[in-house]
Amino acid sequence: EYQLLQSGGGSVQPGGSLRLSCTASGVPLGVSAMAWYRQVPGQKCELVARRPSDGFTYVDDSVKGRFTLSLDNAKNTVYLQMERVKPEDTAVYYCATGLQARAWFLPATPCGKDSGYWGQGTQVTVSS
Repeated sequence: EYQLLQSGGGSVQPGGSLRLSCTASGVPLGVSAMAWYRQVPGQKCELVARRPSDGFTYVDDSVKGRFTLSLDNAKNTVYLQMERVKPEDTAVYYCATGLQARAWFLPATPCGKDSGYWGQGTQVTVSS
């Protein structure tokens, strides 16, 4: 059975840092495209960063230069390192893999609605 298990998240002050983890079972993340999404209640699910199976990692302009997606093959875990966070980064964050082509960049709302494998979601709150 494929499963993505998220950890990390929580509350952080503006300008602080946070790291989200997404550990997969049954899915070799090293050879799989995967992505991080986020959603604010009442708003659309949006793509934060996407790592293809090969090629360049996409990072949304809203987080470019602040968020980094990385992979630990030995742990089959993908990380989203969040630096210099802002209040507008507050959202529930999801990792996902196995999505169909269009869904990667135009995910359905709510996050998790598209066919594929999704983490359980983790809340990130940025406030002073």
